[in-house]
Amino acid sequence: MSVKQQILIVGAGLSGAVIGRELAQEGYKIHILDSRNHIGGNCHTVRDEETGVMVHVYGPHIFHTDDAEVWDYVNGFTTFMPYKNRVKTTSGNQVYSLPVNLHTINQFFGKTFRPDEARAFIEDQADKSIADPQTFEEQALRFVGSDLYEAFFKGYTQKQWGCSPTELPASILKRLPVRFNYDDNYFFHKFQGMPENGYSEMIERILDHPNIAVSLETTFRRDQVAGYAHVFYSGPLDGYFEYELGRLGYRTLDFERFTYDGDYQGCAVMNYGDVSVPYTRVTEHKHFSPWEEHKGSVCYREFSRACGPDDIPYYPIRLVEEKAQLADYVARAEQERGVTFVGRLGTYRYLDMDVTIREALDTARLYLARRNEGTAMSAFLHAPL
Repeated sequence: MSVKQQILIVGAGLSGAVIGRELAQEGYKIHILDSRNHIGGNCHTVRDEETGVMVHVYGPHIFHTDDAEVWDYVNGFTTFMPYKNRVKTTSGNQVYSLPVNLHTINQFFGKTFRPDEARAFIEDQADKSIADPQTFEEQALRFVGSDLYEAFFKGYTQKQWGCSPTELPASILKRLPVRFNYDDNYFFHKFQGMPENGYSEMIERILDHPNIAVSLETTFRRDQVAGYAHVFYSGPLDGYFEYELGRLGYRTLDFERFTYDGDYQGCAVMNYGDVSVPYTRVTEHKHFSPWEEHKGSVCYREFSRACGPDDIPYYPIRLVEEKAQLADYVARAEQERGVTFVGRLGTYRYLDMDVTIREALDTARLYLARRNEGTAMSAFLHAPL
C-alpha cells in the first residue's frame, strides 16, 4: 500500500482510538503504538479477580456531556448505564455533600435556610473588599467567604496542587461553587453514565476494525514520521522533543489500593478537605457500577504530588512558568511537518473524556478535508495557549 494511505497514531487512549477508527473507515491503514501493556490510557478498566469489581485502574472516570453526537458515538460501541456522581467530603469530623449546596450550607452553619435566605447569607459571608480576584483564594473568599473556603476548598486544593491557593490563578475556580437548592448531582450535563463493562471494552470495540493494527509495549521514535502519510501524536508534547527545553509541569497521583469485606464508605467518592489528612480522597469502585452487586470492595486512597520523569502525568499545572515553556514547545511543534498533536498530553490541556472524543472526531474530519483539498494538516486543532 502507498505510504499516502498509512497513518501512525501514538497512543491507544481515547484520542488515538477515535481518530484511528474514523480514518480506518475511510480506507486508511492505521498503526497505533502504545508504550503501556494495555489500551485505554488512563481510562483503562479491569475486572478485579478477587472481588469481581470493575476497577478504574488510574482513578475513576465518569462520563458526562451535553454533546449529543459524542453521547451517540460512545453508545454505538457499548451500553452506558445511568450514573450520577454524588460526592461527599469529610471536613472537621463531619460528612457533607458536594458540590456545596443548600443541604451543605444548612448543615455546616446549623441553619434551616430557604434558597433566598441562603443566598443572602452567603453574600454576607463574602469578602466584598476583593473587587478583582487574582488568585484562587481571593476568588473563593469573594464568593463564599472564609468559613466555607477553609472547610471545603483550601485544604483540598493545597493537597491537590502542592502549593498554597494564593499561588493559583482565580481561573481555576471559574464559577460560584455553590448551589442554592438540594441538588447534589456533581455534574450539570444532560448525558451522564458509565459503560456497562468498563472503558477498556468500549475502546477495544472502537479499535476493532480490519484496517487498525495495535502494537503495545512499543515506544515511538521521531524517525518513524517519514514512513507515514501523517502521524497523530497523543503522548506528552515535551516528550516528543525528548524534553530538550525541559519538562512541562504535571501533578501525578499515587494510589494506595485496599480491599474491604463489605461496604467501606457507602459512596463512590469521599473527599478529605483537612490538610491533616494526607490523601485527597478515597474512591470505592463498586459504587461506580451500581447495577452490579459485590460483597467485597476495592478502594483507592489518592495522593497527589509533583510528577517525576518516571511517573504518569495526570494534571497539567499551566502556571506562569509552564506557560512560557509551553509557548516554546508549541513554536517547535508548529515547525514540524506531518505531525498533529492531540489529546490531553499532546496539547498540555486538561480535557474531559467527552471533549477528548469531540476533538478527536473533529481532528479526523479536518484531516480528511485537508487531504481532499490537498492542503497541509495543522500541528494543533486547538492552540494549547
